[in-house]
Amino acid sequence: MVQIASGFASATESSRTSKSRPLTVLLVEDDPSLLSLTAYVFGKNGHRVLTDVDAFGALALLRSHSVDLLFTDIDLAHGTNGVALARDARVLRSDLPVAYTSGRIDLSADQMVPGSVFLPKPYRLSEVVGLPDRLAK
Repeated sequence: MVQIASGFASATESSRTSKSRPLTVLLVEDDPSLLSLTAYVFGKNGHRVLTDVDAFGALALLRSHSVDLLFTDIDLAHGTNGVALARDARVLRSDLPVAYTSGRIDLSADQMVPGSVFLPKPYRLSEVVGLPDRLAK
């Protein structure tokens, strides 16, 4: 399942007040309600959002789109996982900012790609909004 959302009615207004520039965010999450809610939050803040439910589709999106931020769950659909996805994504683009999330797994720094962050579930929507600034270099 691949969806592309480019914000919502007030995305232009929101992006004017956002600290960070509008980004293309690849959101990978297999929980449909969490995927929709998080995509909505990124879109509401002026970001373009690409979504998928597994690493296979996410890698295809990374190959075909310019992505500024990868936000991935760890346990994904079809037996894939966000840790391997992030490593594969960094092979494609070594400077890609990565944020992980999970409600069951707590990653240590040595399990994550360098410079990435971990956001445990349940996360606050304000934490999602702050990810671009938190990962900015």
